[in-house]
Amino acid sequence: MIPDPKNSANVVLRILATTDLHAHVMPWDYHANRPSPSAGLARTASLIRRARAEHPGALLFDNGDFLNGSPMAEVPQGENPVIAAMNALGYDAATLGNHEFSHGLQALGRALAACRFPIVSSNMLTARGATPAEDRHIAAPRLILTRHLPGALHPIRIGLLGFAPPQVVQWDRAALGAAMEVRDILEAARHHVACLRAEGADVVIALSHSGIAGSEPLPMLENATAALARIPGIDALVAGHTHQAFPAPGYPVAPGIDPQAGTVHGKPVVMPGFFGSHLGVIDLTLRHEGGWQVQGATVALRPIARRESGLLKALTRSDPQILALAAPAHQATRDWAAQTVGRTLAPLHSYFAMVAPSASVRLIAQAQADHVRHALQGTPHEGLPVVSVAAPFHAGGRGGPENYAHVPAGRLTRRHVFDLYPHPNAIAALLVTGADLAAWLERSFSQFNRIDPGAQDAWLVDADFPSFNFDTVEGLTWEVDLSAPAAHDARGGATGRPRGRICDLRFQGAPVGADQRFVLATNTYRATGSGGFPVGGADRLVIKGPTASRDILTDHIARLGVLPPATPPPWRFRAMPGTSVLFDSAPGAARYLSDLMPLHAEPLEITPEGFRRFRLHLG
Repeated sequence: MIPDPKNSANVVLRILATTDLHAHVMPWDYHANRPSPSAGLARTASLIRRARAEHPGALLFDNGDFLNGSPMAEVPQGENPVIAAMNALGYDAATLGNHEFSHGLQALGRALAACRFPIVSSNMLTARGATPAEDRHIAAPRLILTRHLPGALHPIRIGLLGFAPPQVVQWDRAALGAAMEVRDILEAARHHVACLRAEGADVVIALSHSGIAGSEPLPMLENATAALARIPGIDALVAGHTHQAFPAPGYPVAPGIDPQAGTVHGKPVVMPGFFGSHLGVIDLTLRHEGGWQVQGATVALRPIARRESGLLKALTRSDPQILALAAPAHQATRDWAAQTVGRTLAPLHSYFAMVAPSASVRLIAQAQADHVRHALQGTPHEGLPVVSVAAPFHAGGRGGPENYAHVPAGRLTRRHVFDLYPHPNAIAALLVTGADLAAWLERSFSQFNRIDPGAQDAWLVDADFPSFNFDTVEGLTWEVDLSAPAAHDARGGATGRPRGRICDLRFQGAPVGADQRFVLATNTYRATGSGGFPVGGADRLVIKGPTASRDILTDHIARLGVLPPATPPPWRFRAMPGTSVLFDSAPGAARYLSDLMPLHAEPLEITPEGFRRFRLHLG
C-alpha cells in the first residue's frame, strides 16, 4: 500500500535485512581466488545506503550466520572484519544463527564484544527455566527500538525478536557441550510477543534464522518461519538459514505462501539469499489512530547480481568505505590461502560428486580413516577395521554453477583444502555393525529418484537433498539399484518403503555381515545424529574431537606430499540397459567426462541458471 502524502498520519517504516553473510565481506571468491559479482557485504552496502536515502529512519537488521563460513573468518585478525563492516554500516540489531556457535561460546563472546549494535536471541539459552519467563538467555530475548520518522507526530516503538534452529545444540554439541540449551521457536515466540505488546511495542518484527517451510505448529521445527507467521502479534518476518531468496518467482508455491507478494499467511516475509547476494526490503505502511496500526506492506529483494546467458553480472559497485576497512583482512586471508600444503598429480573436483565416486570426497574420508586408526592404537578397539564416511560440500545446488570445488593438478594450497572442507567440524568415530553401514548407505543414497528400467532422460537427483548428506563409505564396495524406491526422504525421515538400493556390500572383497563390527570415522556433526543417520546411542562414540576435520585433511596432504593416483571406485550403479538419466553440473565439468567411465555421459545445453545439463546412460 502506498501512503497518502496528504495524510500526515500515514508513514512508511522501512525494514532492511541481510542474512547468511557467512563472513563474506569482500566481493571475492577465496576458493577460486577470483572476484565474485554475487557475494560480499561491500556490494550490499551500496544498496543499503541507497535504500536508506529513499526512506530516512529505516532499520537495518542481520538475520544470523554472519560470523563464520569463509576463509576470512578462519584467519586471525586484530579486528573482526565482519563486525567492523557491520558497525560501519550502522546495523540496528542482529540475531544469532546456528553457525555463530560453531567455534564455541568463548569465540562467540569475543566477537560479539566488538558489536556496536544489540544482539537479540529469544530461544538460545544458557539455562532453561520451567517456563519461557524463567529462561536465561545468551543475549537479550527481546528488544524495543524507537524511531521518530519524518512526518510522524508520534514515535514508533519497534519490538524485535530473534530465533535460531533449536537443532544447533545437537549440531554443535562438540563445541558447546552442556553450556547451551534451547527452547522451541514457537513456544519462545508466543511468550515474548505477548511481553513486547505488554511493554508497549507498536510493531513486532521477528528475525527468524529459519527456513519458511513448516506451517504446522510442530515442536522443535528447524524451519519454522511459516508457522511463526501464524502467531498473532507478529507484523513482519525476516527468514534465512536455507540460503533461498523470497519473494522470488521460482520459489515453491504452498498453502499460505505467496512468492510474488512476499507474504506467508498474510504476513510480509523476506529472505535475502546468502553471502550478501540480496538486500531484503519490507516497507510497512503505518497509521496512527490512538496508536500505530499496520495498514499494509510491500516486500522486495534487491539483488547485487543477476545471471545473463548463464553468467553472473554485478548490478552494483562495492562501497568504498567497506572495501577500505576490510582490505587488510582481505590481503591477510589471500596470503594465508596461498600457502602450499602439498601437490596433486590429477585434478580434484566435485563436479560429479553427487552422481559418481569422487576423488575429492574420498580424500577427505581417507584422511579421517588414517587419523582414527592412529588414535585407536593402544585402545580396546585397535584391532577393528576402520571405514570412513564423507560427503561433498560444494556441489552446486542453491549455490549455483559456481559452487563446485576444483583443484587443478599441481600445487595444492590452503584455499583448496578449505574448498574441499569448508565446515568447522571435528573428528569423531563410532562403533557400528555391517547392518548399520547398510542402513547408513540406504539413507545417503535416498538422494536419487527412483528410476524405472528403460526410462529415458529421467531426473536423477532429488533437488531437495542437501549435498552434505550424501555420505559415501571409504573402505567398502557396493552397487546401487536405482529401480528400488528410496528408504528416506530428503531430511532423513523414513518413507516406509523397504530398503533395497544398496546391493552386494563388501569389505576387502568379502560380503559384509550384519553383525560384523567396524569403527566408522566421521565428524562431530554427523556423530550426533544430524541428517538422520543411524548413529546409535552415546555408547557407540569412541572418538569425539577435538581435532578439526579440516586440520586432519591438511596434515594428511602434507604428510603424503604428493597425492597418489586414485584407486578403483568403491561404488557403481547397477546396470539398467536402455535407461538414461539427467543431472546438472558446472559448465567446466564437461572437461572431466572420463571420470564417469565406464558410464557414458553426454553434455547437453546450458540451463538459464548457468548449469551444464548432462545425460548419463546407465546401460
